[in-house]
Amino acid sequence: MFNPNYLALSIAASLSVFSHMAFSQQNDEIEKIEVTGRAQQFYLETESKVGTKTNLDLIKLPQSAQVLTEQLIIDQAARDITDLYRSIAGVSEYSYSGVTFRGFRDDANVFYDGVRGDPYSGFGVPQLFNVSRVEVLKGPASALYGGGEPGGMINYVTKKPSYTQKRELKLTLGNFNTRGASVDITGGLSEKMAYRIGGFYEEQDSFRNNADSKNTELTGGLLFDLSDSTSLTTSVDYIKQDLGGNRLRGVPVDDNGNFLVDPSYNANESFDYQDMEALVLQAELNHYFSDKFSVSSTLRYLDNERDQAYHESQNWVDVNGDGIANIDDETIRREYRKQFRANEEISLTTDFVYSVDQGDVEHQFLFGGDYHIVETQYDYLRAQYEADGVANLNIYTLNYGETDPSTYNLTDLDRDGIDTDRFGVYVQDVISIGEQWTVIAGLRYDYFKELNKETGFSYSDNGVTPRVALTYQPVENTSVYINYSESFNPTSSGDQEDVIGEGNLDPETGKQTELGMKNRWFDGKIMSTFAVYQINKENVVMSNPDDTGAGDGIAALLNIGEVESRGFETTLVGDLSEHWTITANYAYNDTVVVEGALGETFSDTFGDGSRFANAPRHQAGLWSRFGLDSINSSIAFGANYVSEQVSSDGQKVKPFTVFDMSWTSRFDDVLLSVNINNLFDKEYAVSGFSQRNGHFPGSPREIVGQITYQF
Repeated sequence: MFNPNYLALSIAASLSVFSHMAFSQQNDEIEKIEVTGRAQQFYLETESKVGTKTNLDLIKLPQSAQVLTEQLIIDQAARDITDLYRSIAGVSEYSYSGVTFRGFRDDANVFYDGVRGDPYSGFGVPQLFNVSRVEVLKGPASALYGGGEPGGMINYVTKKPSYTQKRELKLTLGNFNTRGASVDITGGLSEKMAYRIGGFYEEQDSFRNNADSKNTELTGGLLFDLSDSTSLTTSVDYIKQDLGGNRLRGVPVDDNGNFLVDPSYNANESFDYQDMEALVLQAELNHYFSDKFSVSSTLRYLDNERDQAYHESQNWVDVNGDGIANIDDETIRREYRKQFRANEEISLTTDFVYSVDQGDVEHQFLFGGDYHIVETQYDYLRAQYEADGVANLNIYTLNYGETDPSTYNLTDLDRDGIDTDRFGVYVQDVISIGEQWTVIAGLRYDYFKELNKETGFSYSDNGVTPRVALTYQPVENTSVYINYSESFNPTSSGDQEDVIGEGNLDPETGKQTELGMKNRWFDGKIMSTFAVYQINKENVVMSNPDDTGAGDGIAALLNIGEVESRGFETTLVGDLSEHWTITANYAYNDTVVVEGALGETFSDTFGDGSRFANAPRHQAGLWSRFGLDSINSSIAFGANYVSEQVSSDGQKVKPFTVFDMSWTSRFDDVLLSVNINNLFDKEYAVSGFSQRNGHFPGSPREIVGQITYQF
């Protein structure tokens, strides 16, 4: 693990350098600008840093982006990120902890306050108690944020201390024995210091057999105004997530996507678990050298440990004696996996912003760099089948409790962990030409190095990713744009070891062209976005169809794949009237393999022309809130539609439409809300996995009541 002294020195060095800059400049005259405007609407946010790392009006951003506000999170009673997917165009669930982004699976392109360091990495489900809003950037983000898939990225903006006093207590009750409470308090300690403390706890039984969840989060922070031009925001976040009966897999289906057994089925025993504990420390320093020149630096430290033990379905038992083992045999073999994973991470991101005016031309230069190091630990013990003491499971006549891990013959697979270093530098120029034209040009260099501690194999790579974009505003409330951007995603050291000669797999790269139009309607009360795009992901690592096995001198993996994603999406967010607020979206996407290994399966592909797994062609989401001011209440309705998909083994995943609703009423300082998810109790699968693990079932009707008291 990392030396704590190294962390302390890193923090001290960063703060020392920038504090010196701050106080050496505090005598300079800084022009103070007070921004005023109409109050923010319920769901419409007009500015974000996610697309440029600087505040930019979203109508000028030449890329599709969405901001899910805190009010939307409150209205939907969203406690984890899966509750919000209906509101994000082109995003659907891949599994209970992963997503599909414009057709591409993406579990790792997750940021907090614009920096890497996801405390839920490794099969956890991100909770939203400490999140003020969720920002989503569509398409490649590598030009600013580094290596990742070309579908998009998610950035969680965490809650910060504020001088505005706020004290809030919330109680939650619901079916499935849901119960929880949270407290959130913020305010000023002096004219130069503000604080925030908060705590959250919730427990819930699952509709899946043998499964439940307990989530705890404790958070605190201090804001220091060191001078008129310098501020330092610090935070600490402790997270504990205990998931019983995890990791969750799917429910067996036939080739037409029909559940063979009740969706409550779970291959795990009641004593299976996944426990996660994480500590996050973060410091963000902002300093203005002048009104034209500023710097922002964020240092994030993360310590994450995940301990899990679970039963994994493997293959069917040929109980019929016909020589063919399949789902007709009803009984499945399982293996038992006992695993420990730990991550210790440090992320440091520093951005300098310099603005220059030259007549009608304004330049906003961004110069930045980031450094992210990860040290992991991995212990893996396994017992397989009845030979190691693991009892088979009959999926129709469930025989839970007939197996005991204390009697298993466990094999230590001698896993260790991986050390990863990422380093990137980038430049960007946002050029405003008059009132109508905005040009964005950016370039990033990435260096990546990974050491497999189990084998001693080390692998490094680098890449350059550009972005060029143009926005034209013929009138103030309309913009059209074109964007070209690229992505870079280095291949893991584990895959590099599966090729002959070791280390000759190129990074997977992506190229996107996107055209779009954005409009503001009714004096800026509503904003719409329409975007059409094509993404080509190249150098996709695929299984070599000529490989005959270990020791044959033939590479097991090759860069022979190309996947193409084409589609369009549209969103509408804002106030239809004084009392009526809406967020709606529709997305069409067609993701296919255009170059593949025919006859061979690789992850989500089946050869040329095949569709990617869990990449629906059509998605639509709606959430609409109507205020009843005469009785201090509001009512809201939501819908989520996902068209047909295929699993990784080619089994059909049926289309589904799910409806939701909520009611809220305010009584002085008390807010009462009731949310009903899956209003008509529809049985459906959100996505597919493999034939032996089935499809991931959607939750049945869920009723959640919350009482919020502001004191």
